[in-house]
Amino acid sequence: MFSHIMVGADDIQASKTFYDAVLGALGYEPGVMSTEDRCYYRSESGVFAITKPLDGEAASRGNGSTIGFTAETTAAADAWHAAGIANGGSTCEDAPGIRNNPNGDLYLAYLLDPSGNKICALRRMG
Repeated sequence: MFSHIMVGADDIQASKTFYDAVLGALGYEPGVMSTEDRCYYRSESGVFAITKPLDGEAASRGNGSTIGFTAETTAAADAWHAAGIANGGSTCEDAPGIRNNPNGDLYLAYLLDPSGNKICALRRMG
């Protein structure tokens, strides 16, 4: 359904450090800078990118928006969360753990990236 997801960041290097760590915890390679203001993370399932806003305004988070990354195991989700905290992110919502869902239980770990974008690592349980 998606070709790519891109989020804004005011400090590309701080955001690259953060995303290299959290996505690395899920097994992805470090991001590749295409310009000094844009970084890409490519996978078989799509592209995640960070960029300075093209309009010159400050980056801002989407209120109500969350970007979810698949975690193969709960341990990977926990490592993702720890890497985020250690690299400039902050925790949000409840601590990582199982959430009961009518469509099947989920293991979720939430973070705010250095620019305030809300992201999540998700593992579908059984």
